[in-house]
Amino acid sequence: MSTHVHDATDADFDAVVLRGERPTLVEFTADWCGPCRQMAPVLDQLAIEEPGLAVAKLDVDHNPAVAARYGVLSMPTFIVFRDGEPVKQFVGARPKRRILAELADANVLGTNAHAR
Repeated sequence: MSTHVHDATDADFDAVVLRGERPTLVEFTADWCGPCRQMAPVLDQLAIEEPGLAVAKLDVDHNPAVAARYGVLSMPTFIVFRDGEPVKQFVGARPKRRILAELADANVLGTNAHAR
């Protein structure tokens, strides 16, 4: 388990993600999801390399309320939140460079992030 990626819950989601000081990338995940497990090192790298971005994961089986609130049906689903609002959503495992491109498109990273 990473110390850089926050394990969000139904109980702390609003405080940590919606009222957080930084834009936040949330992975909606499940223990049984193979592609989700593959994303763990990628998310850890993003959390370390992008100090302006918070990274969290939320287990949908243990925290169904938040998953239902955002209509999450497939794992992994990623939602980028900024200022308490979802600004970008994408589904499926992908390499770090594609996630960086999604984050750049959502205007939550610096302009050079897209080129990595």
